[in-house]
Amino acid sequence: MAELRFFYGTMGSGKSTQALQIHHNLTKSGLPCMLITQLDRSDGVVSSRLGVSAAAVIIDGTVDLQRLIYQRHLECQGLHAVICDEAQFYEPGQIDQLARVVDDLAIEVYAFGLLTSFQGELFPGTRRLLEVADRRMELQVEARCWCGARATHNARLVNGAQVYHGDLKVVGDAGDETDAVVTYDLRCRRHWLAGKEESTQDALFDDY
Repeated sequence: MAELRFFYGTMGSGKSTQALQIHHNLTKSGLPCMLITQLDRSDGVVSSRLGVSAAAVIIDGTVDLQRLIYQRHLECQGLHAVICDEAQFYEPGQIDQLARVVDDLAIEVYAFGLLTSFQGELFPGTRRLLEVADRRMELQVEARCWCGARATHNARLVNGAQVYHGDLKVVGDAGDETDAVVTYDLRCRRHWLAGKEESTQDALFDDY
């Protein structure tokens, strides 16, 4: 029986690497599969920090995934699996569409994504995956904070300073209209919270 599986972890936990491994294993076995992503680091592909990549279908929040996958299912005369990277960025409605792909077409769906945003809150897409997935699995590759402790949070840095406000979807190492450099780093809970406390204190002093 087909299932919707959700694999989650922090940055650096091997999400894209495992998605690419599943894609490689299935295609090598002659099983038709579809690789999908949104806001990946590289255009037109799913890429891993290890340097591995594969061509992928790039979507945005307006795409009807059920229709897109059904069309590929007809073209392939039977699609075996759909592998979804950066699934935290999908809209909740798109997650429901993936669930219907599993239930109505008996196609396996593997979704990979972050659990929480730089604000320390569940992404809307992640929340829906946790609600409807058949299986939810935390990746066991443990990324580390600069202090050596297990990383549990993703921190957004703007010009080197940790921030807690801003657009939810911002790709790392990208400049905005003010030419600010946006990067991401891993933090344990203690140091993620310490950065938040420091930014709150700075805001208080700015009032004087």
